[in-house]
Amino acid sequence: MAPHAEATLMFWRGLLGYLPANVVQGVAGMLAIVLFTRVLSPAEYGVYALAFTAMSLGHTLIFTWIEAAMARFYAREAGSASLADHFATLYRCWLAAALVFGVMAAVAMVLWPPSALKAALAVGLASILGRSLIKLIQERRRAAGEARAFAILDIIQTAGGLGIGLILIALGFHGAGAIAGSGVIAAIGLLWALPGELRRGRGGHFDAARARAYAAYGLPIAASLVLAAALATTDRFLLALYLNDTSVGVYHAGYSLASRSLDVIFIWLGMASGPALIMALERGGMDALRINARQQASLMVALALPAAVGLALVARPLADVIVGPALRVGAARVTPWIAASALFSGVTVYYLNPAFALARRTGLLLAVMAAPAVLNIGLNLVLIPKFGLDGAMWSTTASYGLGMVASFALGRRALPLPIPVADIARAGAASLAMALAVLSLPGHGGVTELAEKSAVGSIVYVLAAVALDLCGMRERLGGVLARRRVSLA
Repeated sequence: MAPHAEATLMFWRGLLGYLPANVVQGVAGMLAIVLFTRVLSPAEYGVYALAFTAMSLGHTLIFTWIEAAMARFYAREAGSASLADHFATLYRCWLAAALVFGVMAAVAMVLWPPSALKAALAVGLASILGRSLIKLIQERRRAAGEARAFAILDIIQTAGGLGIGLILIALGFHGAGAIAGSGVIAAIGLLWALPGELRRGRGGHFDAARARAYAAYGLPIAASLVLAAALATTDRFLLALYLNDTSVGVYHAGYSLASRSLDVIFIWLGMASGPALIMALERGGMDALRINARQQASLMVALALPAAVGLALVARPLADVIVGPALRVGAARVTPWIAASALFSGVTVYYLNPAFALARRTGLLLAVMAAPAVLNIGLNLVLIPKFGLDGAMWSTTASYGLGMVASFALGRRALPLPIPVADIARAGAASLAMALAVLSLPGHGGVTELAEKSAVGSIVYVLAAVALDLCGMRERLGGVLARRRVSLA
């Protein structure tokens, strides 16, 4: 089988294998908004949002470089005699990072004044250790193409974390309980997942040269992700500084409604595309990579663009259904802007930025993320005091737009990935037709309006996409119908 065909097969198998986990992720993400915005007060939900943000930043800062090295170098080491050294080196690096992190977290908690936020932060920081090990295990499984094993563990972590979090909230732990659920289920998952992973490093030895190579590759990625996290989270801290925890809760609800909806699409595609692109490049060179990258980019645009437009169109009825009464009006105002931001971010992170990892020029990622991160902080400092929530969402959208442009421009210097201009235009035209159809419908509010607009929008988009031959849909559909006729003959 040709390398590009082998990579294409791996991609589509990955999409099917990772689909159950992403469905659960999407459902759990929406349920978290539905339930947490109802069982927590707006201020408690704001505390949860701040603690979750701090937990994500801490994880990214200390542990992500190890996960990145696992994902990138596993394919090269798989099947070789040095595979055990690969695992031994990475897990010893994790242990050293965990010791450093433990000292930093302890000092931070000693210095932090007593408050509800301190309790939630303490729980979030403690949860990072288990969550980072689970993530390291998952990166190994993803790199190995073990989609089923990945999906099982991911589903357990997602559903279990939500369920345990709700139990802890009911027991009176409030925002800290919502955070603790993910840490508890990670610890439980490690009891059965970690021993098998550690056995892979049995007989292996720590290799300082490997560790330096892994750090040289992974630390720029981690640094860029810290900047990306700052871009995605600075607004919450500044809202808390200039306004209050309730404003953070309103903003986080609308932000989560949009970003989690689109993240389901982007993360699903990213799980399958990353290993497939690495395989295409390693085994077939640039020609195979370009073929696979173009196919994946076209599919990404065909799915994500209408999803972002659709979220903006149904923001109010979606918030009526999903978000608690105290937060839904403000959340509906935030959602359309964050839908655009999430689209820009998803394209950047899951298609444009991988060019730097594939070319092993991860240092350029720092330049890509520095500009939008600095812009976001500057705009928030200027706009939040004057415009409140509106200032935060305007700043976020502008910053992510700049990040996408910067990634595209610098990516051409590292490893130029194809841009499917024709399919972007087709998806845009089909999305415009969908928007015109949805905007012509009356607004009833609630479930009725959401169902009507979602159904009409989906039907119009699919019909327009077929008519415009988006992603070669007419040819594919014709092939399916031809095979159907043959089978019935």
